[in-house]
Amino acid sequence: MTVGHDAIDENGARFAFTDRWGGVSAVPYEELNLGGAVGDDPAAVTANRAIAAKSLGLDPARVVWMNQVHGRDVAVVEGPWGEGPVPSVDAVVTARPGLALAVLTADCVPVLLADPVAGVAGAAHAGRPGMVAGVVPATVAAMVALGARPERITARTGPSVCGGCYEVPDTMRSEVAAVEPAARATTRRGTPAVDVAAGVHAQLARLGVTDRQDAGVCTLESADHFSYRRDRTTGRLAGYVWIERPDGPGREET
Repeated sequence: MTVGHDAIDENGARFAFTDRWGGVSAVPYEELNLGGAVGDDPAAVTANRAIAAKSLGLDPARVVWMNQVHGRDVAVVEGPWGEGPVPSVDAVVTARPGLALAVLTADCVPVLLADPVAGVAGAAHAGRPGMVAGVVPATVAAMVALGARPERITARTGPSVCGGCYEVPDTMRSEVAAVEPAARATTRRGTPAVDVAAGVHAQLARLGVTDRQDAGVCTLESADHFSYRRDRTTGRLAGYVWIERPDGPGREET
């Protein structure tokens, strides 16, 4: 398994994106499927989530997941959901150190955000509908409400389908571009396309978020990543963000 992660700065903001390898799921979800609503064996998903979390030094029980619905709703979280229902939202934000936020994707753009000075983190699921609806600006606004400042936010976007591969009807491209011109794209074959990651980064730039990086990996082109557009029935990747505590990211607070 390759789980990319690194310390962004001395204040402890951490970001990670998974690939598809190193888990226990069988075909067609092989191997590290982290999505619980794609038809995979629930026991395998639970095992995979534990494998990924422990590789990052996280307590699997302190990772917050979402029921993603391609909208713009944001939940402010202070701890794991426990036995209650997982809310239908496409972004979560927290000011709790050591609480990891997770976002699932298989072509959509995983957006990870952190202001380590304020101790605020956010994770958003930005597919084409969510990007158009404004899930990323909504996430930044929720972080600001918790004390974050856009100029201090670090943003990382993970593997997603690129503008050269995400072919759409011309009418759809026009509708998206009317909301976010930066998302207008053309495939390598010269057909209409949408570049969701470019749209996300343009939105972040307008909000004043200057520290931005993209993984530069196209999920449709990469055999190391799940792609819904390529395979339809497949697993889900995950992006994780958290503010690490001095005593370690997964320990209980005192």
